[in-house]
Amino acid sequence: MCGIVGYIGDKRAADILVNGLKRLEYRGYDSAGIALVNGELDVLKKEGKVSALAELLGEKMPSGSIGIGHTRWATHGAPNDVNAHPHVSQSGAFALVHNGIIENYDTIRERLEEKGYTFASETDTEVLANLIEDVQRSTGLPLPEAVRQALTQVSGTYGIAIVSEEDPDMIIAARKGSPLILGVGDGEYFLGSDAAPIVEHTRKVVYLNDGELVVIRRAGYEVRTIQNVKLEKEVHELEWDLERIEKQGYEHFMLKEIMEQPDALEDCLRGRVRLGQNIINLGGLIDVMDRLANADRIVIAACGTSWHAGLVGEYLIEQFTRVPVEVEYASEFRYRKPILRENDVVIVISQSGETADTLAAVREAQQQGVLVLGICNTVGSTIARETDAGVYLHVGPEIGVASTKAFSAQVLVLAMLALKMAKLRETISDDEMSECLRSLVQIPQKVRQILEQAPVIEGIAQAYRYASNFLYLGRGYNFPVALEGALKLKEISYIHAEGYPAAEMKHGPIALIDHFMPVVFIAMNDSTYNKVVSNIEEVVARKGTVIAITDNGESLNRLCEFVIRVPETHEYLTPLLTVVPLQLLAYYIAVMRGCDVDQPRNLAKSVTVE
Repeated sequence: MCGIVGYIGDKRAADILVNGLKRLEYRGYDSAGIALVNGELDVLKKEGKVSALAELLGEKMPSGSIGIGHTRWATHGAPNDVNAHPHVSQSGAFALVHNGIIENYDTIRERLEEKGYTFASETDTEVLANLIEDVQRSTGLPLPEAVRQALTQVSGTYGIAIVSEEDPDMIIAARKGSPLILGVGDGEYFLGSDAAPIVEHTRKVVYLNDGELVVIRRAGYEVRTIQNVKLEKEVHELEWDLERIEKQGYEHFMLKEIMEQPDALEDCLRGRVRLGQNIINLGGLIDVMDRLANADRIVIAACGTSWHAGLVGEYLIEQFTRVPVEVEYASEFRYRKPILRENDVVIVISQSGETADTLAAVREAQQQGVLVLGICNTVGSTIARETDAGVYLHVGPEIGVASTKAFSAQVLVLAMLALKMAKLRETISDDEMSECLRSLVQIPQKVRQILEQAPVIEGIAQAYRYASNFLYLGRGYNFPVALEGALKLKEISYIHAEGYPAAEMKHGPIALIDHFMPVVFIAMNDSTYNKVVSNIEEVVARKGTVIAITDNGESLNRLCEFVIRVPETHEYLTPLLTVVPLQLLAYYIAVMRGCDVDQPRNLAKSVTVE
């Protein structure tokens, strides 16, 4: 959500900034802009895509070897040229870009207006710029110190970067709740909201923590806290590589990421499962495994797709360990005054590791003194650093806004975690453990088999591309998959879709069924199969059209318009297979409707505001 880039060195900054903004497009945005220092401050910004900004800049990029850039996802004020970032202070002395929300901006704005400040935009960011200028004017402090003192007066979240006309050898950056990464090059430095705009220039990075401010010059950088304590920061090596954030011949990142799921799942499994010994090794949990195994209750907090993975995790952990599990929307968790006890364990799930609501859940749980574990994909992310322990997905960068391979890997990690806990709690026999692990390592190859049916699923999408509503139904382990399938369709095709437990259809949604309503059933040959078939009969009797995802031979052909077959596997692993056709169905329908699959309207990949 929003993106910041920055550059200081000896190269032409505009090229690096625009290319960096293109790398950040997947985060979600509605306008873009850059600010360059080259004798004077040059600010260019434009509503719309980064390509519109590039067109504004023209064939000849402006000169200057220091600058900042931004892609904005509107919070305060409509998407337009005026509200786009960067924003300049009233005197025009410096420019600022900002991710996050200044919650007390109204109060600050009123105070500044009484002092004679005027505002061109509706944004909280311009208020912050003028607050910094006001502090500098009233105190005579250097700009970095004025920034630090101004930030002590604001409430809310921010990731900011500032360049000044008066000092062409300085970028100031700070964060609280919105990620920033400093890339360390050879006599040059890069700034980014994540690694995407940095990785092609350097693999050496410094992760800024909340409450930290960095002053970057060509000769080096200095990090201090907002309380002005100097820090020595560790330089980390990025695990990203440039090839993995390219489309590699695919039309969209989303299709690439769907298709690379077998390899992603193998990467997630690698080194973690030893079949002959019935061992699961989750290295990030070694120091806390006893506390996890002896937990009285597990609470899972997440948002969106990660919440759906958490629901699968609830089924997994309760079945294998008999430990009660509750799954919470992270956005609601801290506001309902949750009751946590000493032997509870909170598990948070986030692909980016930067989701603001999920991070708030981490801090709420830690304040109550319980063990907090993280499951995330992004190495060095805030959640990875702030949780007590955790597990990385290791599936590589996920660029498409609609999550696919990260969901599958989250479910896979939760399955390994459930089995590991079951082994320690002695709630699973050796024979059952062996069977479960054999099924686990076969999943990547079975996903490959499903992906071979992509042309068939594309044909099904052709039949339903003009539908206005969809219903997704599943039971047991596949109820969360029904929710996830509906979410995928909503996110990228803008078709209204709902997911329900199949048995709940007759308690309301059945009123919607007619021949215009496609219904997707997940009907795996498990303990609820016959019940789901009865639900399919009910839909067919009301002239609904049915698409079935099943592993049960030919038995559904007479009832369903279309049947998509998946390989058989252990019941607890079926979500890893059944979700794949739903991802492809949503993708192909969205493409046929002419939707922007990788950057759906109004959505952001990393949701860093509450």
